[in-house]
Amino acid sequence: MGILEKMRLSGKTAFVTGGARGIGKSVAIAFAEAGANVVIADLDLLEAEKTAQALATTNGVKSIAVKTDVTDPESVNLLIETVKKEFGQLDIAFCNAGICINVPAEEMSYAQWAKVININLTGVFLTAQAAGKLMIEQGTGGSIINTASMSAHIVNVPQPQCAYNASKAGVIQLTKSLAIEWAKHNVRVNSLSPGYIGTELTLNSPDLQPLIKEWNAMAPMGRMGKPEELQSICVYLAGDTSSFTTGSDFIVDGAFTCF
Repeated sequence: MGILEKMRLSGKTAFVTGGARGIGKSVAIAFAEAGANVVIADLDLLEAEKTAQALATTNGVKSIAVKTDVTDPESVNLLIETVKKEFGQLDIAFCNAGICINVPAEEMSYAQWAKVININLTGVFLTAQAAGKLMIEQGTGGSIINTASMSAHIVNVPQPQCAYNASKAGVIQLTKSLAIEWAKHNVRVNSLSPGYIGTELTLNSPDLQPLIKEWNAMAPMGRMGKPEELQSICVYLAGDTSSFTTGSDFIVDGAFTCF
């Protein structure tokens, strides 16, 4: 089998949390284009259904939407049960749902802190745990990709975001821990650390326009990344060509963290 054939995800099934839009949607598109069936897991069911329908129509794969709260174990269990019922197996999990609240640390409420940690870190644990458990039960192994951030490696400026930074650093250490525990089951766990990515939501936010100018001024490449510039690394990590790759964090940030 040649390298291009090995890159294909035909016959595999993936779920993508936060898959209705942004980075999640872009990676879901890439998985579908590579031949995988894709479950779009998102709190926004209407938007998730639109994304799933577009994937199925354009790429000829099976794609469904499941309303999922990644902080709720029952909701995550429902996602897994739906995957088992509709597809019979799970091969790829992209644990991607996340939020950021920009508030100075001295002003941040407990509720704000807890919301970020619950979605960004606990949510990744719950979805990765559920995926890993199913992959172990199947006996077929699989690939789990957790979305961290360059903010796990640096402290972003000028915006204050201590909870976000802490949560994403936790994702990387969680990823390494799961990779060690599940290596004997051939369940690979890696993390993706994007830099500033120009999603539609980010680019259209009036609150972020002044920040974007500063970010671009600091960026070695003078720009934000595009969601589709994260697709190839995720397809690599999801497929058989990365069979010896686990416990690693992949920074895709246009060299932003190099200085």
